[in-house]
Amino acid sequence: MAPPFAKAAILGIGLIGSSLARLFRKEGLAGRIVTFDSNPLHRQRALELGIVDDAPGDLAEAVRDADLVVVAVPIGAYAALAEAMGPHLAPGAIVTDVGSVKGTAIRDLAPHIPEGVHLVPGHPIAGTEFSGPEAGFAELFEGRWCILTPPEGTDEAAVAAISALWAKAGSMIEIMDPATHDRVLAITSHLPHLIAYTIVGTATDLEGAMQQNVVKFSASGFRDFTRIAASDPVMWRDIFLNNQEAVLEVIQRFTEDLTALQRAIRWGEGDKLLDLFSRTRAIRRSIIDAKQA
Repeated sequence: MAPPFAKAAILGIGLIGSSLARLFRKEGLAGRIVTFDSNPLHRQRALELGIVDDAPGDLAEAVRDADLVVVAVPIGAYAALAEAMGPHLAPGAIVTDVGSVKGTAIRDLAPHIPEGVHLVPGHPIAGTEFSGPEAGFAELFEGRWCILTPPEGTDEAAVAAISALWAKAGSMIEIMDPATHDRVLAITSHLPHLIAYTIVGTATDLEGAMQQNVVKFSASGFRDFTRIAASDPVMWRDIFLNNQEAVLEVIQRFTEDLTALQRAIRWGEGDKLLDLFSRTRAIRRSIIDAKQA
């Protein structure tokens, strides 16, 4: 049986891109897998790993005749990438992405998508702190959510094709409007990363002896923060700058809650602390029950 896609072009061969390449290879989802990455070492490594069939240094060559194009570069690179690839997209092709800010995906990709090419933005909520072609694995998306945010009027067959792709990856699929996605991810992903970067940054500013002790005696909480804060800095810089409104709103709410917690500690209000800790413990249990832990 013929694969769903004759040629899949993956633009960016980092953690998500290389995981998709492995998935396409494992499940036979594309007759030919091609990648373009601005880093020639990444292109060469992808070829050496055997996860792609070709890795041209020319973007136009990569997307030419592809019936699926996956944008897997940092969000800040979307606009320039889309402008460069737009004239070379094949009629009937589907363009999707894996970025964490869907408003930006539509804003920066849609103007450069020719008529007859279908844009189906997506966001697999999966990842690790590692990056590069070696970091990927086909099972990364199993049991995880993938949110699709197709603009109004998007071809239904194209949405179905991308939904089927993520279902084959083992993901659960949710269709959502871009603004809701960006607000939800601001609290579930973006704020936690910002807090992690801040806490680890505070530790790096401590004087020498104290910093050494922090590293030496790291408890599990701090270790978890350092894992999150080890994520790709370029990707996260772009996320915060592009989901600015939603992130600033949730930072404000968090700051107010933190001030209330500070006050409860200062005045010895143990009942307020106990109430908060009990409510947050319940959230953790619900995450475990949903198999998202």
